[in-house]
Parts: sequence; C-alpha cells; structure tokens
Amino acid sequence: MASTPEAVTTSQTTSVGSAGAVEQYDAIVIGAGVAGLYAVYRLREAGFNVKGLEDAEGVGGTWYWNRYPGCRFDSESETYGYTFSKELQQEWSWKEHYSGQPENEKYLNFVADKFDLKRHYRFNSHVVAAHYDEDANRWELRLETGERFRAQFVVAAVGILSARYVPPFKGIDDFKGQSFHTSRWPKEKIDFTGKRVAVIGTGATAVQLIPLVAKECGHLTVFQRTPNYCAPLRNGLVSEETQQRWKANYDVIVRKCRESPTGFPYDFDRRKALEVSKEERYKLYEELWALPGFRKWLGNFRDIMVDLKANEDFAEFVRNKIRARVKDPKVAEKLVPKDHPFGAKRIPLETEYYEAYNRDNVLLVDVRETPIERITPKGIQTSDREYEFDIIIYATGFDAITGPLTRMDIRGEGGRQLKEHWANGPRTVVGLTTAGFPNFFIASNTAFCNYTVCAEKVVEWITDTISHVRRNNFSRIVPRPEAEEAWVQHVNEVGQRTLLGATKSWFVGGNIPGKANAYLLYGNTAPAYRAKLAEIVAKGYEGFVLR
Repeated sequence: MASTPEAVTTSQTTSVGSAGAVEQYDAIVIGAGVAGLYAVYRLREAGFNVKGLEDAEGVGGTWYWNRYPGCRFDSESETYGYTFSKELQQEWSWKEHYSGQPENEKYLNFVADKFDLKRHYRFNSHVVAAHYDEDANRWELRLETGERFRAQFVVAAVGILSARYVPPFKGIDDFKGQSFHTSRWPKEKIDFTGKRVAVIGTGATAVQLIPLVAKECGHLTVFQRTPNYCAPLRNGLVSEETQQRWKANYDVIVRKCRESPTGFPYDFDRRKALEVSKEERYKLYEELWALPGFRKWLGNFRDIMVDLKANEDFAEFVRNKIRARVKDPKVAEKLVPKDHPFGAKRIPLETEYYEAYNRDNVLLVDVRETPIERITPKGIQTSDREYEFDIIIYATGFDAITGPLTRMDIRGEGGRQLKEHWANGPRTVVGLTTAGFPNFFIASNTAFCNYTVCAEKVVEWITDTISHVRRNNFSRIVPRPEAEEAWVQHVNEVGQRTLLGATKSWFVGGNIPGKANAYLLYGNTAPAYRAKLAEIVAKGYEGFVLR
C-alpha cells in the first residue's frame, strides 16, 4: 500500500545533532568510476539531490587506482565508452584499440567535466559505515574522518575489483625496500634501472606488468602460484580512418554489443567443438588466435564453456602455443596450466609476456614447489632460500565482487550486517538489491559481460527504480527474502551448467582464504540478464515490498 510520500529535497540541507553536522541528500552514490559517474548523472537528471563520495582524489575508479605499467583495457576501446550520449561518442577519439590507463583516466575526466559531475562529488572521502535508520527511513554514512551524511537512497558503485588483497605473509612490514600493491601504484614514475625486483602473482595484472618491468630492471624474479592461459592481445594504434568509421557506425557497434551473449562485438560459434572435424576445428582455433582480444575465449565454440572434453581440446591447443614461445622447456612447463579448464579463470591478455621468460634477467619461482615463508628485511624467504630485492610488487589480486561491500560496516533492518547476511556468499535479487536493506542498491556489473555495456543498464535500472519509488509516492523498496532465495538458487543453477566454478578463482571467491565458495558472477548471457531486469519492472516489481 502506498503511504504519504517522503519529502524530496531539491537542495542540500544540514542538520546538527549531538555528534555534529550531518549533510542531508536524497541519494548518495559511493564511487566515481564508470558506474558511479553515470549514477550521479542519471539521478541528477531525474531531479534528485545527489552526492557522490569517492575515496580517491579524483574520478576514474579502476582507472584512477591502477596506474601500473601496462595497465589497459582488455575490451575493445570502441565498445568500452559510454553509449548514453551520441555527442560524447563523436567528441572523444580513442588512440589505441585497447586503451591504456592514462588515456582511460583522461576519458573519465572528460566525461565528468562535460556533464559537470565533479561538483556533486566529495573526494578523499573514504566511507567506512552505512547504517539504516528504520524510524527515519534514512541511511547514515560515516567517513573515516568521522563526518556523516544521510540520504533516503544509497547506490554503492564500488566496483567488482577494487578491494585489493595481499596475502598475510609473515614479516610483511619488515621489508626495507620499496613495496606496493599494483592497485595502489604511485603516481610518480618508478625507476627500475638496475634494481632487483620481485613480482608476486601471475594473474591478469602481472601479465600486463611483467614484460615492461623486465625490460627496465636489473633483475626480475616472478613468484607464481598458478599459471594462467594467457592469450595475445594484439593491440595497435587506431588510424584516423578507423576512428571515423567507428563514429559513423556507433549505433551498429552498440547494437551488436547489446545483442551479443557477453557484450563484446562477437558471438560464440554455435556448433559443438568435437562434432567438427579436427582439421576444421584447428583451423578455427588458429584464426581466433590470430585475432585481437577475447575472441579466443568468447568467440570460440560455445561448448568450450560448458563441456570439459571440448574445453580440454582447446586448452591443449593453448598449452602448445605457450610451449612454442618459451625457450627453456622446464620453464615452459611451469607456465602451462594443467589444473583447471580454459576460461574457468579470467583469461589474461598479454603482449610479449611469455618472451619475458626468455630474458637472462628474469627468473620464475614456483611457490607450489617452494612456498613463500615470510617477507624479510632484505626480500623474500621461500622454503629453500632467501631472495634479496630492492622492490617488491604485490600483484596478488582482489577480494572480488563482495569484498568492497563487506569491508564496510553496512547495517540494514534490525542492525543486521551485510557481512553477516552474505557470510555464505552474496544474497541478492539480480545482483543489485538485498533483502533487509531497503533503498540500498549495488551498482556493480556481476553479469558475465563487457563491463560498461552491462554497467550502463545496471545503473539505468537502479535509477529508474528509485524514480519509480518517488513517482508513485512510496518511501522505500526492498526485495522479499523468498525472491532473494529464488535468485540465489537461479544463479547457482546457471553457474553449475558452466565451468565457472571448476577451480578456485575470484569468480567463486576461491582466491581468498576463508571466503565462502559461491558463484559471484551471473553465468547467463547479457541479453538474458537484461530480460530479467525488464521482467521485474513489467511485473510491477514482483518480489519486492514497496511501502
């Protein structure tokens, strides 16, 4: 039943309580990355008094924090930019087919300036808590500084790979040289000349970083736990002719991405791999391998994502490609994955990654054979020796999807903590709302999809839902527990039909010790996910309580 609508303010107000001034808004957006910027834009355009809170000094999200050498898109540049503004599409020109971090940060600043979004943000504002006040139907957010903000709606646009993870190595604070996580890379250039450098990790970040550091440093030691199926990126500069073709055909590019199962401008081959002759099958493998980007993964035979025998056929093809590029057979075998299917972990895209191990100044250490025991003042102690370094780089990944939220003290109805509610994995409806947490929305793309393509739709659904609440004189919206349970079961059923849970990857939380094993990504197609969002609206928000 609808009740008397809550007042929607049109300007900022400030109340003063026993703990000091509290700024009041209609909606607060946490984060200034791709989703956060768009959420602020959409809410402002819908007439809400919105405030953005951002931990960093500026906009960019992922593209602000990740400044390490080699950081870049693994999505095609022409598919990554926003699609909501045709004018924006025509004004911006991409320099590379897979754009690098400096240009990506510049792009998001260009967007923020064009649409005057920065004035709605408070930067250097680290949110540590968000508590729901049931009597007032308001969320109160607290910063690390103790400052407080209140709003009827909260949109957590905190990203899926933003909560950095560093293993709890003994002695980690004892090291006397420089050390940093790749997602907190210094703004100033690091001089590797003549330095002894360690990189811990061989995931997507390290794969971009290692070839460049290897060329600059005196000696590089890579500590690897799990080898990955890395595929060639094949990046290049964008010609003026290509740029103009994109601008003339953005409608076609956008439509193709939206119709694609994964949001990329290509589709799976609908045939079953092993029903095709080996000659024809390997002909396709070679054609895909020669093409740029994720086509080797997401433009391949469809059943390599669901059938272990089909997957193993292509996995062995990739292993042989790796072996052919590494001169030392023993090193090559260490770099060849044998314990998980192709695509069960994110496929890193690389440029001269395997060639780095052919250099005389690069050493690969398998930490499964000789585990890291501790960090020492001089470097790293493994089970067989101590390595001395000037610089240690932690390319150790993220507490993905749930980490950025569970690391905050988020409390809903009855003071229940989100961390407790999600103890066995994320519990949501369509990945965007969770039972017991009214007017709290999660603007993170958890669909198995090109990030911006799906993030835009996620933000649009959230902001349209908030507008629906206001327009229809409701004060709050929250999913029913049974709807949440049904979605969790559906995500599990879909995930079990794929190979996404076949190994301990961040897709299922397996990279974080003690984290519950659960499907963190929705393994259905992007169009199917959008259909689920549309169905909720078409059925009048069935499964939700509007009050």
